[in-house]
Amino acid sequence: MKMSKDIVNALNIISDWLAVDDFTESQEIEADLLIIAGHAVIPNIIGALNFASDAKLSVLISGGVGHSTDLLRHEIERNVITAGLDIETKGKSEAEIIASLATRFFNIPQENIYIEGASTNCGVNATLSRKLIVDHGIEAKCAILVQDPLMQRRTYESFMHSWSQSNLPCTFINWPVFSPRLVIVSGKPYIIGGHLPGIWTMERYVSMILGEIKRLYDDADGYGPKGAGFIGHVDIPDAVLEAWDYLKVHKETREITR
Repeated sequence: MKMSKDIVNALNIISDWLAVDDFTESQEIEADLLIIAGHAVIPNIIGALNFASDAKLSVLISGGVGHSTDLLRHEIERNVITAGLDIETKGKSEAEIIASLATRFFNIPQENIYIEGASTNCGVNATLSRKLIVDHGIEAKCAILVQDPLMQRRTYESFMHSWSQSNLPCTFINWPVFSPRLVIVSGKPYIIGGHLPGIWTMERYVSMILGEIKRLYDDADGYGPKGAGFIGHVDIPDAVLEAWDYLKVHKETREITR
């Protein structure tokens, strides 16, 4: 995909905002749990599981069969890091696949892993994760929340909306594990930040960025109170909206929306 510097700049403005990160700059956190919402970005999943293993944190993995499942199966089977682990993916939910990676590669004890394998989107991730926590009596006053970096902000908004409606107080610490950015090298755009194989194709990356703002924007077509009601109202910075408006009309990006 051909990209001008202006397109790259606009995409970086939006991705920086979407990949909200409360964790990297924190000095001290007392977390009870790490929550991974299912997706297919392998460097993110590996980073989160590695940290949970080192920190001896329990892990709740939420994700059934949805838009990212086939991508996750494909990446697990072909990625240089995970291909040799013989992880069963056929017929498995995202949560089950990631849980297998957690036990086989990171030696996280099975008793420290909670699997929610029925949800198919962010809102249901939040609702069924909340139900699992209540049903199992899991301590969750503070949870580190991990998702595909481009979906981090919407996932946070979904969890906040769902859990607050059920009077289940929890402080969510956003952690996208890494913040993706685009750079142009020798005239070609590249996604950097993940440092490992298993990230987005360029078309999926651009499509997700445009689609996320569409969902977060509070109008009849969005997920906020004026639309579907899946999340609360989100204030989107002017710079992000200006970048989105630019990309929606530019010939290189206007037809690409997830």
